[in-house]
Amino acid sequence: MRSIFKPKMPALPPVQPAPEPPSDELSAEEKEAIAKEQAAVERRRRGRKSTMLTSPLGVQEDEESKLETLLGK
Repeated sequence: MRSIFKPKMPALPPVQPAPEPPSDELSAEEKEAIAKEQAAVERRRRGRKSTMLTSPLGVQEDEESKLETLLGK
């Protein structure tokens, strides 16, 4: 009697084939965009680094630049 009240399972849909993986080759435009972005990052990094006047060892000024001159400093 149990099989009378139990609904039947519907058939499973067919399995779809897996899509092709994307190619590893980059187009010329993508390579150029990546190169420009890396150049911009490198330019910004160098810009910040050049403004730092101290290092872990302390101030990196020369002795000559600390001396007073006739024009003030």
